[in-house]
Amino acid sequence: MFDVGFSELMLIAVVALVVIGPEKLPKVARTAGHLLGRLQRYVGDVKSDINREMQLEDLKKLQQQVADQAKSMEASVSQQLSSVETELNQSIAQGVAEKSEAAPAPAADEGGAPPQLTSVEPADKSKV
Repeated sequence: MFDVGFSELMLIAVVALVVIGPEKLPKVARTAGHLLGRLQRYVGDVKSDINREMQLEDLKKLQQQVADQAKSMEASVSQQLSSVETELNQSIAQGVAEKSEAAPAPAADEGGAPPQLTSVEPADKSKV
């Protein structure tokens, strides 16, 4: 991260020993270690929060895309359904019209009464 080599660390340790003194150096080193640990945890938390927000944003975009596709699919299906319904109604109406034109009207006698059925009797009853 900072690209600090071993020789630079030794130089920092010698300067700290001279400036701070041998009695307080372990306590200062321990405190510095705790602070560096906190800093690393804080940076890790910030990174995870940023990643979580990015994933949440991606999920929201994906949800919006799916909702848009669902709406367009619903509109398409509704349009096709209405066109099929219209064609079916036209076909039924055309079939009814053709059937009514093709079927002749039942014939009635001149008097308007339907013809009477009569039974046929044999001419010679003895043969039967």
